Amino acid sequence: MASDNNYSLGPVPQSARKGVASLTMVMLGLTFFSASMWTGGSLGTGLSFNDFFLAVLIGNLILGIYTSFLGYIGASTGLSTHLLARFSFGSKGSWLPSLLLGGTQVGWFGVGVAMFAIPVQKATGIDTNILIIVSGLLMTATVYFGISALMVLSAIAVPAIAILGGYSVLTAVDSIGGVAELQKVQPAEPIDFSVALAMVVGSFVSAGTLTADFVRFGKKPAGAVLITMIAFFIGNSLMFIFGAAGAAVTGQADISEVMIAQGLLLPAIIVLGLNIWTTNDNALYASGLGFSNVIGLPSKYISMANGVVGTLCALWLYNNFVGWLSFLSLAIPPIGGVIIADFLINRKRYQNFESYQFQTVNWAGIGAVAIGLAAGHFLPGVVPVNAVLGGAIGYLVLNPILNKNMATAQTA
Repeated sequence: MASDNNYSLGPVPQSARKGVASLTMVMLGLTFFSASMWTGGSLGTGLSFNDFFLAVLIGNLILGIYTSFLGYIGASTGLSTHLLARFSFGSKGSWLPSLLLGGTQVGWFGVGVAMFAIPVQKATGIDTNILIIVSGLLMTATVYFGISALMVLSAIAVPAIAILGGYSVLTAVDSIGGVAELQKVQPAEPIDFSVALAMVVGSFVSAGTLTADFVRFGKKPAGAVLITMIAFFIGNSLMFIFGAAGAAVTGQADISEVMIAQGLLLPAIIVLGLNIWTTNDNALYASGLGFSNVIGLPSKYISMANGVVGTLCALWLYNNFVGWLSFLSLAIPPIGGVIIADFLINRKRYQNFESYQFQTVNWAGIGAVAIGLAAGHFLPGVVPVNAVLGGAIGYLVLNPILNKNMATAQTA
C-alpha cells in the first residue's frame, strides 16, 4: 500500500494532502475540455443571448453544487469515489458504479484523443491514425506519475488555455462589431430551455461524479467545496462561452478551430493539445481508480492499460459522441445521489474505512440507481437533476427498509 501513491485502495493520509491552489488547477484542467465548447456552440446557436447565459450559469451552478457535495465527502474521508461507494453499494456491489464510471472515463479519453487528432490532421495533413497513436500514448505515459503529474500539467495548461483562448475569442467578437452584435443574433433552430439545461449538466456530470477522486487530496473539506465551485461554475462556464462565441462568429465551436481560422496554427495546436491532455489524464487517472476497486490492485498500471484501450477505440468513440453524451446524462447521476445520501445519514462510519465490515452487496444502493434512472427518463424537467434526486431519495427510502436489521455503524 505504501508504494501506491495514488492511494487507490485506501484513504489519502494527511501527509499527502495538497493545497487549494494546486488542486484548483487540476480541477480546472479537468473542466477545460473541448466537448464543453461543442455543447456551448450548440447552445449559442440555439438560444437567445440572455437565455444562453441563463442556461449556462444555472446548469453549471447545479453541477457546482452537486460536485461540491462529493468534493466535501472526498476531502472529509480521503477516499476515492469507488471506495466511498462500498458504504452505499457494498464491497462487491460497488463494482457496478466502478465499472460504469471507469468505463465512461476510458470512453472520454478516446473521444479526447480523436478530438485532438482530427483537427490537427486537417490543419497539417499528418495522418490521423499516426496522430491518434502518438498523442494517445503520450497522454497515457504521463498518467504513470499520478496526481503529481496532473498538478504540473494543469499549472501549465490552464493559464495557457485561458490566455490564448480568451485572446482569440475577444479578437473574433471584436471583428464582428463586439458583444452588441452578438446580442442581436437570433437562434436559427431554437432549443427548449429545459433541454439546454440538461445539455449543460449532462456534458460534465460523468466526470463531476468522480470529483472525490481528485479533491480527496485536499487538506480541508471547505477548501474542496471552493475548488469544485471554481472548476464547475466558473471554469466550465468559460468553456461554454468560448464555444458559443466561436460558433457565432466563425461557425466553429472549438477554440482551436477558431484560432486556425484566424491563422494562428501553432497556438491553436498548443491550446488544443493542452486542453485535451489535462482532461484526458484526469479521465485515465479516475478510470484506474475505478477498475482498481474491482481488481484489487493499485491503479497506476491499470490507468495506463486503459489509455491503450481508449487510444485504439478513439475514432469509434468520437463518431458516437452524441449518443455517448445522452447516455451519460441519465446513467451516471444516480450513483452520486446515492453516495451523497448515504454520507448524510451515516457519516460517522466513514471515518473507519480500514476496519469497517462492509456488506457484500447493498441492494438499496442498486435499487436506488434504478429509481434514479427511471426518474431521469420519465419525469419532466432536467434529466440529470431528476436522476440525482431520484437516486438520493430512492436510497433514503430503500436503505432503512432493506437493511432494517443492520446497525448503521460498525467498528472493529
